[in-house]
Amino acid sequence: MKRRQFLKFSLGSAAAVALSQRAQAQASVKEIRIGYQKNGVLVIARQRATLEDHFRPQGIEVKWVEFSSGPPMMEAMNVGSIDYGAVGDSPPVFAQAAGAAIVYAAGQPITNGQGILVPQNSPIRSIAELKGRRIGFTKGSSAHNITVQTLEKAGLTYADITPVYLTPPDAGPAFANGSIDAWAIWDPYFAIGETKQNGRILINAQEVTKTNSFYIANRDFAKNNAALLQQIIDVTTSTAAWAETHRDEVAKSLSAVTGIALDIQTIAANRSAFKVGPITDDIIATQQGVADRFFKLGLIPKQIAIRDIVWRHPQT
Repeated sequence: MKRRQFLKFSLGSAAAVALSQRAQAQASVKEIRIGYQKNGVLVIARQRATLEDHFRPQGIEVKWVEFSSGPPMMEAMNVGSIDYGAVGDSPPVFAQAAGAAIVYAAGQPITNGQGILVPQNSPIRSIAELKGRRIGFTKGSSAHNITVQTLEKAGLTYADITPVYLTPPDAGPAFANGSIDAWAIWDPYFAIGETKQNGRILINAQEVTKTNSFYIANRDFAKNNAALLQQIIDVTTSTAAWAETHRDEVAKSLSAVTGIALDIQTIAANRSAFKVGPITDDIIATQQGVADRFFKLGLIPKQIAIRDIVWRHPQT
């Protein structure tokens, strides 16, 4: 056999073996583990059982795991405890900088439903007046990014405030009892703070910057189960399209799954953007800006390239 023919045969055989191994891996998947928070398309998918209905004929079960915020979800995904989940812009940046085994699978613009709250009777009327104040938010979350960019908008630095790192369930009571001066947060907690905890919106995130949320997958799951991951993305996308035109039903779904009052979830549903799409160059550029900003501030230990972990289906 000539050398060229041998190489062609060898490469073809290697590709065939790799495809066979991936096919076997996909055939062996009996459960897909989905991470979700108290908002968004995945909560709707859970309530409507869209993923269960899709994968049941394939003999695959869907397991749902709830998280209070994105950072612990990324930790779970890194160790392989979950396969797929939805988070804001900052958690995957911190995770990638720490070497986590994750990839960006799909993206979603955030048009409303997050920002910074202050108490109704607070003397703080402008973002410049956040200087010297205690601002509560979840470290490594999308609220972390909003805080940083809001400060920049007013010509302040991160050193001009006292960050108080709190999970959403802990930050709510701290905000209500005055332990923090301001609270950077997302829906439905944003709506809870407005309506139940005497909050006043100091600034909406959309007034500060363009932000995105993301659907993230475990790297090994994505590598070994490309067809399954694409199916998950497709079902997520179709669920999101349904949500855009059924907001009353969305609010009921969110309330039923999360246990948060219907009036709160109605506020969240009516101002949310649900459309899901691929990770575009524009989304990558926006996310790279988040990563570069965090590195400059010393919040992540090294520079990272977002594009390095954007997943593409092998057939595209």
